[in-house]
Amino acid sequence: MAHSARRDSPELPDFSLLKRLARDQLIYLLEQQHEVDKLYKVEYKPIISTSDQLCFLIRPRIQTVKWIYVANADKAAGKFRRYKIIFTPQKFYACEAVLEEQGLFGDVTTDEWAFYLLPLDDDIISLELPEFFRDNFLAGDQRWVRTAGSALHLLHSVYGPFSKLYGIGRCAKMAYESWREQVEEGETKPRQAEIGNVFLIDRDVDFVTPLCSQVVYEGLVDDIFRIKCGCVEFGPDVTSSDKSLKVMLNSQDKVFNEIRNEHFSNVFGFLSQKARNLQTAYDKRRGMDIKQMKTFVSEELKGLKHEHRLLSLHIGASESIMKKKTKQDFQELLKTEHSLLEGFEIRECISFIEEHISRQVSMIESLRLLCLLSITENGLLPKDFRSLKAQYLQSYGVDHLLTFANLRQLGLLVEQQPGETLTVMESKVGKLVNDKTAGKLTDAFSSLARKSNFRALSRKLNLVPKSDEEYDLRVPRDMAYIFSGAYIPLSCKLIEQVLERDGWTGLEEVTRLLNGNEFAVTADVKAKSDAQRIVLVMFLGGCTFSEISALRFLGRERGYKFIVVTTAITNSSRLIEALLDNHV
Repeated sequence: MAHSARRDSPELPDFSLLKRLARDQLIYLLEQQHEVDKLYKVEYKPIISTSDQLCFLIRPRIQTVKWIYVANADKAAGKFRRYKIIFTPQKFYACEAVLEEQGLFGDVTTDEWAFYLLPLDDDIISLELPEFFRDNFLAGDQRWVRTAGSALHLLHSVYGPFSKLYGIGRCAKMAYESWREQVEEGETKPRQAEIGNVFLIDRDVDFVTPLCSQVVYEGLVDDIFRIKCGCVEFGPDVTSSDKSLKVMLNSQDKVFNEIRNEHFSNVFGFLSQKARNLQTAYDKRRGMDIKQMKTFVSEELKGLKHEHRLLSLHIGASESIMKKKTKQDFQELLKTEHSLLEGFEIRECISFIEEHISRQVSMIESLRLLCLLSITENGLLPKDFRSLKAQYLQSYGVDHLLTFANLRQLGLLVEQQPGETLTVMESKVGKLVNDKTAGKLTDAFSSLARKSNFRALSRKLNLVPKSDEEYDLRVPRDMAYIFSGAYIPLSCKLIEQVLERDGWTGLEEVTRLLNGNEFAVTADVKAKSDAQRIVLVMFLGGCTFSEISALRFLGRERGYKFIVVTTAITNSSRLIEALLDNHV
């Protein structure tokens, strides 16, 4: 159950300093505006305020800038006010161009609040830029690369130089170069390094992991209730009342901290034991004299009540998850995913996806399964691609044609090209054995004539553990436990291998299959004794809670402490939604 850290585990740096720096800078900016007496959420509606000055704190998004039409409305009404827009983390020319188009550029002053990093927990820091994924990987808009480089520079300035820096992916390389430029431009004060190793990785290096169903507790809570900025809103079905409740989910919540990385099948057992322990603690009151009772009330009762409230919430959340995720449909879904990852019974998987589409179970889920099928098989056979696409458009509407174009552009859902070379015959042998009818045999033979990067990567890195024994989820033996023992996340396996080898040596074939752009840089710096065992991993394009759980497991096993920095927390739904044709 709840895993204990190794005794020799290093202490993490204090990231609360990042919050204090951001807060102090914001207070300074707002004080320049004299008195800020009221805060409003920026929405597309008039602001009712008697103040003679308005200050807007917004992300540099064109849509949000368009909402600030209040200056024109005031002009029409003969009102004179002063307006200021503070962009965070930085302002872009495109936003100023929109203000100019709307005739507001001369009426407003602009500023920046360099708020790059939001610590969500002791080991998770987010840039809170969900648009990074679509803008960079789909639209080719590289404006956020500088932001990622500035975030690295902030960490470098506050926590000292990095002794080793590894990366893979085009965006990772650009973010590294942006960071290097900023280091060379600025003044560097000699400091002891608190973070030894840094690993930058693009989201498009590993699309398979975020497309898999999450089965660790924190991942499931995110999939079902949507965790935003480390906070989740539990509805009345969880709180057992007529009100919803917002809860911070981090290591301060002792109940959550013990179950967050657990496979969901273990969670109820832990919560039951916790409830029994709590009841035993309450029962101590019986037979106490007045002095003992006074001590109990002053020292223990408040903590027990708080723990009881948290326990009730997580039991309610687990019951809600059980209702949605342990139905036969979900078990069939997991079985299909595992078959796709292993490369067996592909025809049965396609039949399941076809049924999923025809029943209109979920537009997003259907697309997710199609993408997972395409990536694991390195593209769909032309006849399968045309058939599945037609069925999807008939079920969910032809307006999704643009979505298919977006998915194809990213390589998430593609048609196999004729004449591709065979590199992985063994994964097809099982299919031939299982496909008994003549039609299925024909399909299996025709699918041999192609390459499969995922299959080749899976074989080289042993991403799909092969074992005759049943996987014991209560005592995980590797990172595959986060997917019920079926798959080790490619992103985390790469990090493990690079740390083991102290670089990319021996992984040349793997990097070739991942289209290269790998790099490794070593610097001679003064570091604290534990710094080499602290690893900062930066995901450019989003990271899932399952990957964070896997890295925590790896850290416990190898004596590392991982700090995850991500442009945003993502999951399969967010990733697919970002690519829908109606995305604004």
